[in-house]
Amino acid sequence: MAAPHPHRHLLFTSQRLRGGSCGRRLPSHLCPALKVTPTPSAASVFALRSSDIPTALMRRRVSVVKRRVNALKNLQVKCAQIEAKFYEEVHELERKYAALYQPLFDKRSDIVKAAYEPTDEECEWKADEEEELTEEMKEKAKVDEEKKDEEKEDPKGIPEFWLTVFKNVDLLSDMLQEHDEPILKHLQDIKVKFSDPGQPMSFTLEFYFETNDFFTNQVLTKTYKMRSEPDETDPFSFDGPEIMSCTGCQIDWTKGKNVTLKTIKKKQKHKGRGTVRTVTKTVPNDSFFNFFSPPEVPESGELDEDSEAVLAADFEIGHFLRERIVPRAVLYFTGEAIEDDDDDYDEEGEEADDEEGEEEADEDNDPEYDPKKDANPPAECKQQ
Repeated sequence: MAAPHPHRHLLFTSQRLRGGSCGRRLPSHLCPALKVTPTPSAASVFALRSSDIPTALMRRRVSVVKRRVNALKNLQVKCAQIEAKFYEEVHELERKYAALYQPLFDKRSDIVKAAYEPTDEECEWKADEEEELTEEMKEKAKVDEEKKDEEKEDPKGIPEFWLTVFKNVDLLSDMLQEHDEPILKHLQDIKVKFSDPGQPMSFTLEFYFETNDFFTNQVLTKTYKMRSEPDETDPFSFDGPEIMSCTGCQIDWTKGKNVTLKTIKKKQKHKGRGTVRTVTKTVPNDSFFNFFSPPEVPESGELDEDSEAVLAADFEIGHFLRERIVPRAVLYFTGEAIEDDDDDYDEEGEEADDEEGEEEADEDNDPEYDPKKDANPPAECKQQ
């Protein structure tokens, strides 16, 4: 089930026109035979009392306008249908360019997992004067250097590349538990695969792991099914493709290594004999790997609040991985992408603070400013 979208309905309510309190009426001797009610656009000039407008005529005008508004709404539905086709073609372009990106992503993966050593030319990077590593990255580099001295050997590839990416992004780090980290150290790559031409719109996230002691799967997958067409019952809510459902995969855990489950011991007292026994139960455990076991959406589409919240967060994470993390992984590893996002938010906050400060300064420095006057309502405009 997709995250709920706000429904935008155009509501047309019949209202009786009232003459504005500041309107001017023509003297009767200038228009003694004035019988025709002015149109709404002219009412701002010839403001008549509501009692001067025949009810039947008013209803007819409202009905005529409402009829035209209905025509505009039908045009809007056709716009939504064209927009849906636009997004379908965008999806085709994504598929096309994904094939162009993939060789670069494959090379990135080879460097990360030490399957390929980049040349000196490939490693040259002309950094901007203002470009600096974050303090966290400096500390990490220092630790890596110390480890290197101790081990007296070069590290292979880029250790813990994807784990570092996950820990640097709040949306993903919130999912991680301490017991997940040893497993994610074995994550070597994440790929995005789009649905084939002619197939329903969807994309699949593929998580590639090296051989490890936790499960036997080489690849874990998560597929998101999408829809890019207006809802017939509510076409105005269409705002581009939306994720409708998602499916995970079965993880073949090694015995005793399943971090999505934990065992707890509970004491039970016999009602009759009063004896106490200890019972061991297996219960769900918080883990990143619950990501591959999302709640199932029933055919009716109805979910309880908890499941709906889980799916809404799941859809957001899947979209973020596809749109941001996979294409720009190295920038999330270094923290540069995160700094850019933070700078954007800081600038907005500073602008808002400055505007508020200026407004307060103007009030404080204005000798003619009287706060009591602001408390008084504006004088009514009297009819002349």
